[in-house]
Amino acid sequence: MRITKFGHACVRIEHDNATLVVDPGGLTDAEAVDGATGVLITHEHFDHYSADHLRRVDAPIFTVAGVAAAIAASAPDLSERVTVVAPGETFTVSGVTATAIGEQHAVIHPELPMIDNSGFLFDLAGTAVFHPGDSLVVPTQKVDLLLAPASAPWLKASEAVEFVRAVAAARNVPIHDAIYTAPGHGVLDNLMNNLAVPRGLEWTRVAVGEDVPGL
Repeated sequence: MRITKFGHACVRIEHDNATLVVDPGGLTDAEAVDGATGVLITHEHFDHYSADHLRRVDAPIFTVAGVAAAIAASAPDLSERVTVVAPGETFTVSGVTATAIGEQHAVIHPELPMIDNSGFLFDLAGTAVFHPGDSLVVPTQKVDLLLAPASAPWLKASEAVEFVRAVAAARNVPIHDAIYTAPGHGVLDNLMNNLAVPRGLEWTRVAVGEDVPGL
């Protein structure tokens, strides 16, 4: 198993013969999708979804209804590759079992419309890896590795800490972090080290382009 962090919210999961890419959006270098056997999109915001990135590969696309509708409207050439998954649905991508978790994006502001968002929980030979997209929905299933949102217009640092503690994964890697500066990363890391790590919840920051260690 190999998990590589790319720009912002994008991760690449290589397991057996599968190469899965989650949320290769506009803040991610396009080559993140090269060689993908499956692409998963949690929601339609530009930092998670880029039609141009998806055109670089012929891989099937798994996503929620809102993204499928956006693709049909603005990038219909991609629609034939799209499979819509429903909240709670378990499905298979390139031999990897995944479950869609949650239904809606976190609230950015009460006056903005809500959009679809489902995170994805992957079963990688018994290791459960969760990418929540832009949501703080806590899975009922056990999670071994959480790809934890670390900065967003919809997220306070205290909420990030509480989400990590609620999911209670033994290992946590921050993602969704392109809008913080290095000092901002340090502030959140310090909070996690004081409020999550003492509970046995490891917090490991991984640079863009690097692999999550120890897998």
